[in-house]
Amino acid sequence: MKHPFAELLGIHVQEQEPGTSRSSVAITESLLNPHNVAHGGVLYSLADTCMGSALYPMLSEGELCATIEIKMNYFAPVRSGEVTCLTKVVNKGKTVANLASELFAGDRLVANANGNYAIFRPNNRI
Repeated sequence: MKHPFAELLGIHVQEQEPGTSRSSVAITESLLNPHNVAHGGVLYSLADTCMGSALYPMLSEGELCATIEIKMNYFAPVRSGEVTCLTKVVNKGKTVANLASELFAGDRLVANANGNYAIFRPNNRI
């Protein structure tokens, strides 16, 4: 699936199976905040993208998902290198799914996230 925003940040989905996914992003100078650490929004976007990648293969034909909310916990700054996100679906109901992600820089856990996603069939009403 084409994902222009993830491509803009350089996020790559490495593995995608129903209920799990693995994604990564290389931390470049353009992704740093004024304190020379990876902007929290980059790590949030990595988790969000990885969560969607884990959930989409579990959806029925014609269904979509959208982020309802994500709770991020940041544990350590990342100044360079690659951040990898591992995601698992915790629970998938008919209309809401819950997912958990862990983000690593090397072997160090730098953040985790828990997210809820709406599952729905789009309508053509505006």
